Amino acid sequence: MSNIKAEEFLKIADQFKLGHLPTEMQNPRTIGLSGWANNDLQNALNVIKEIDLDLLHTALEKYEDMARLTESIQETIRSKGRIFLCGCGATGRLSLALEAIWNKSGKDCGRVISFMAGGDVALIHSIENFEDHPEYGERQLLELGFGENDLLIAITEGGETPFVIGAAETAARVSKRSPYFLYCNPDDILCKTVERSKRVIENKSIEKLNLTTGEMVLAGSTRMQASTIQMLVTGMALFNYNKDWLLKLIKKFEAISANILTPFIERESEIYKEGAGLIYKSDAKLGISVLTDTTERSPTFSLLPFEENSGANISHQSLCYLSLMEVNNIEDAWKSLLDRPPRSLEWNETKILSGIDRLYRFDISSELVKKRGSYCRGKQYIFSLQLRDEKLNLSLDGRECEIDFSGFDLLSVHIITKILLNTHSTLVMGRLGRYESNIMTWVRPSNNKLIDRTIRYVDILLRERNIERSYEQICEKLFEVMEGASKDDPLVLKTLEGLI
Repeated sequence: MSNIKAEEFLKIADQFKLGHLPTEMQNPRTIGLSGWANNDLQNALNVIKEIDLDLLHTALEKYEDMARLTESIQETIRSKGRIFLCGCGATGRLSLALEAIWNKSGKDCGRVISFMAGGDVALIHSIENFEDHPEYGERQLLELGFGENDLLIAITEGGETPFVIGAAETAARVSKRSPYFLYCNPDDILCKTVERSKRVIENKSIEKLNLTTGEMVLAGSTRMQASTIQMLVTGMALFNYNKDWLLKLIKKFEAISANILTPFIERESEIYKEGAGLIYKSDAKLGISVLTDTTERSPTFSLLPFEENSGANISHQSLCYLSLMEVNNIEDAWKSLLDRPPRSLEWNETKILSGIDRLYRFDISSELVKKRGSYCRGKQYIFSLQLRDEKLNLSLDGRECEIDFSGFDLLSVHIITKILLNTHSTLVMGRLGRYESNIMTWVRPSNNKLIDRTIRYVDILLRERNIERSYEQICEKLFEVMEGASKDDPLVLKTLEGLI
């Protein structure tokens, strides 16, 4: 069976060989990151902050390019049209986050509508292979009632995601407003090597906004710099913020010491090594950014995903979970997190994975603290994140810090919180050995792009050992290893071991 699956992938592999894209490459500035996470945490924090500052300045350089997007969004709003945001994985989650921030900021609810591949369930638990289907992007867009007066902002980190491309091409046919396509790789490279990307870039009915930021801190981990600049730029255009807003944000981020994360990184990694777990306890204003970071750890580092904890049988437990303060039932917790009723996919072929019944099996209410204490094997520590009186308070097992956001809007708070959480979780995982240097050796190959990524990473590690294997040989071994693997197995390392 594994040979058949490998053969099927190899037939289409050329469409997903993306190692030449900057978002997939190793960042020369972070080679050795895993060692720094363990032995030189201050250096790791400083380097990551420098890279994040660079992306904020890249956004500043792109300010004039943003003008068309801003005007299109504002004109659509003035004309009573709606703004649709879509993405897959990290870009899907940032789309949902922006809608929540819009609603929580007191804006016109229903004016901004977001969706991600797989629906809202995919916010908390990845739905495998969904992003490989352009027809799913079309279907979700149309089922949400997208019409001729609406505007779609289609967001893809790499610029090649089939689901997002499907949605963008559909919007170009349906609406009188040209959709926007946001991506983070150079046009010439995409057009030369990814046919579906070339088709979009050359489509005059689709507006393009290139936000190339270079390599990620962790190779291929586009949940970091790529999704940050896309969330920032889309949010600025949505809220009609000007350059002064961005300069103020940059100045605030520069003033925050990277070292404030040190005690939290050290203690969280210790907690996991002790066999204990963590509950991120957040207020509803911050919840979606906290959930996004904790959810994205699973596919990036092959951690067990959040468990469905509202049924009789709980098969596993994740290292951490989210609990919303002061919301004591599941349905209200989800509505509070999103600031709207959940949008599930009740399609016959996917309902078991994407339906509302499944979403409500993930309890993120305040009851989670007591509930998780009853079934988890180890002690459950509380990591509290609260936004009170315009101050962000962090607290974990006696370690505390406060960031003053007086005079800042909610989007600014979320952007900086996202950057800090991404840095925090990446270095915690480095201390747990979940990547080597700056390569995701524990990446979970849950779609075609990630299968190619896994194969490439195995190839890099083989070459470091002066061993040569063909792409086909590595692919066949990977599928063989995947056949008997559990969800938290290091598939890059197991495949490597089988080829040495």
